[in-house]
Amino acid sequence: MHIVLFDKADWRKALYPLTLTRPVADLRVGILTIAEKWGKWLNTPFSFLTPTYLSEKYPLTDHTGPLWLIRGNCCPDDRLCDAIAGLRPGEGLTDEDGWIAIHTDTASLAAAAEGDYAPVRYPHPVTCIRHPEDIFLRNGAAIQADFDLLTKGRVSAELSDSNRFIGDRVFAEPGATAECATFNSTTGPIYLGKNSEVWEGSLIRGAFALGEGAQVKMGTRVYSNVTVGPQCRVGGELNTCVIWGRSSKGHDGYLGSAVVGEWCNWGADTNNSNMKNNYKPVRLYDYDHKDYRNTGLQFCGTIMADHAKCAINTAFNTGTVVGVAASIFGAGMPPTYIPDFSWGGSEGFTTYDLDKMVETARLVYERRDCTFDDVEQKLLTAVFELTRENRKF
Repeated sequence: MHIVLFDKADWRKALYPLTLTRPVADLRVGILTIAEKWGKWLNTPFSFLTPTYLSEKYPLTDHTGPLWLIRGNCCPDDRLCDAIAGLRPGEGLTDEDGWIAIHTDTASLAAAAEGDYAPVRYPHPVTCIRHPEDIFLRNGAAIQADFDLLTKGRVSAELSDSNRFIGDRVFAEPGATAECATFNSTTGPIYLGKNSEVWEGSLIRGAFALGEGAQVKMGTRVYSNVTVGPQCRVGGELNTCVIWGRSSKGHDGYLGSAVVGEWCNWGADTNNSNMKNNYKPVRLYDYDHKDYRNTGLQFCGTIMADHAKCAINTAFNTGTVVGVAASIFGAGMPPTYIPDFSWGGSEGFTTYDLDKMVETARLVYERRDCTFDDVEQKLLTAVFELTRENRKF
């Protein structure tokens, strides 16, 4: 069997700007991305059925034979995986939102996605990521589920006795190091990825996940329900947030009730507000409706897409949405919706020239020993064109 994770247009648009540069199933919630979760739960290779401009980076594997077509915004669990494994060819697991998974084959893939299957009703709740805020809202539970999945039957690598441990749910992968830090896992598990580092004086409260090669700098305060993805560097205060990976928030400043994508940078002493002064529900800009949507949440901070960057002392208002490759600088508080490829701040924006953005991206990739290739450039060029109408400067 093979897994194909399907991107439907309305699921994707509801998660913009985070899914402008990736399939829905490549979103990170907990320790793993949604796709990685499915691969491990079903012990099966996965690939993506996604828009053409994303498909070179996230291809559909040339697979012959039976497969499971799974909606990309759903997360697995024991009961759901058992139900999917029990599907017969041609059957599709459904709930009130439509199909969840279909047992089909390569030849019938397109027809299955359009509804050609025999429905089998699934009577239980399904964890779906429908809007950007669902990522940080579900992150604590996702860390716990991923922690159990990844550590079952395994023994943690040893950590230095210079650390203080409160509780016993700390797991370190090989090469992970920590010195003179405090880990409190009584509120949730703590996972330290391969070759990750926790520097002296850090205070970490679970649930917490640190990705492979990521670093927590000296004196960092990490509250519950935080994921710092692979190759990130963080400092300051973090609370109920997810950083996808290869991004830097290396200095003092508060990040809370937030999602940050890949290849982002937060300038020193940048902060985000996550609660309004009047305590009313927070609204977020919705790309699909081109208007603000009431989240119903009292706590909601910043949603920042891939390649976005902000200068020192940036102050993000409650419920700010930052588009792909936006570059923010200058005094004052920027608006709560910053379109993709914007250049400027509270005094106004212009379009961030694509060639200049690509030039910077090449340098950023080089710093992390990565290559910004033609595939990356074509993807970002497509996003630039796709979002052109949003930049009304």
